[in-house]
Amino acid sequence: MTRNEIVSVLGPVDEAVIADIALTGASLEELREAFAWIGADEALVNEGHAMPSPRVSRLIEILEPPEDEPEVPGEME
Repeated sequence: MTRNEIVSVLGPVDEAVIADIALTGASLEELREAFAWIGADEALVNEGHAMPSPRVSRLIEILEPPEDEPEVPGEME
């Protein structure tokens, strides 16, 4: 996945986040899925979606802010 593909899904993000995502080897579709889970995990479960794959779960970990920081995932300061 290229930097431009990552930015096309997430918008402007920190270069470290881009590097972490690229290192997962995830596809663009997996990144889109992870981004959807972050915004609506309960809704996806209620709709009967399968739980995220290990790779998508890893992307979610990268994108979610720590619980004590309610910032937008990957937001630049």
